Amino acid sequence: MKNQKIGATSVLALTIGLLAGCGSSAPTASTVSPSPKASQAPSAEASAAATTAATAQPKAEVKLKIGAAAVPHAEILNFVKPKLKEQGIDLNVLVLDDEGQLNPSLAEKQLDANYFQHVPYLESISKEKGYKFAVTTKVHVEPIGFYSKKLKSIEEIKDGATIAIPNNPSNEYRSLVLLQAKGLIKLKEGITTYSATPKDITDNPKKLKFSEVDFAQLPRVLPDVDGAIINTNLVLEAKIDPNSALFREDANSPYANIIVVRQGDENRPEIKKLGEVLTSPDVKKFIQEKYGVAVVPAF
Repeated sequence: MKNQKIGATSVLALTIGLLAGCGSSAPTASTVSPSPKASQAPSAEASAAATTAATAQPKAEVKLKIGAAAVPHAEILNFVKPKLKEQGIDLNVLVLDDEGQLNPSLAEKQLDANYFQHVPYLESISKEKGYKFAVTTKVHVEPIGFYSKKLKSIEEIKDGATIAIPNNPSNEYRSLVLLQAKGLIKLKEGITTYSATPKDITDNPKKLKFSEVDFAQLPRVLPDVDGAIINTNLVLEAKIDPNSALFREDANSPYANIIVVRQGDENRPEIKKLGEVLTSPDVKKFIQEKYGVAVVPAF
């Protein structure tokens, strides 16, 4: 009986020892390593969170730097700035005191585009300087006009009157063509290069005298001459009423102001978007309401 008790006690002790041994060898939570599959396959919740985070990341804006004349060019560009912002384009409009630097700045890659000139001027300056530019968008026409502080009508232009005209080739030609259209002079036939000077006048019945003046100085010399032919952007900048012109070009003028880029950049997506926005109905309405007869949409 005593032996049976001892055997039972030994069996019980052995069982307890085995159970204790199993407990000490079981891994704890801190020592469990996930299986390779578990570490490579994130949960559905984690995947959804990653997708949401990626979607929430804002797209990087594309910066577009454009040099422009102050009026109306920069004003039109600033009008479309919010619309371009919605399309991921950060438009930076740069106005230079000397517009003559806008083409060199574009050629030297300081600008992505410029907006201040018309095709005849671009052609003449590119021939002279060797620029490799491309035209992307025709935006507006600024009809040049004849302004005077002394005269009230074209009929008051007297014999021997002095008229100031711009001295750069394309705008000088443009001014002489306007005077020809009004019957005041006649140019020699066959001029096809958008370039002419008073020396190309073949008939001048009123014996008009011409003062060839730097483009930007025309509003300043107006009190000193009988009249001057001035581009509308200068008229607006000088706070001259564009409705005071004795006569002006009509809307069929070939001198549309254009967006110009370096050759090869005309297909950049942001340049294409700029052209689309600038020729939208909203811009046409803005131009017509803000500038009236002074600026005419070219689209």
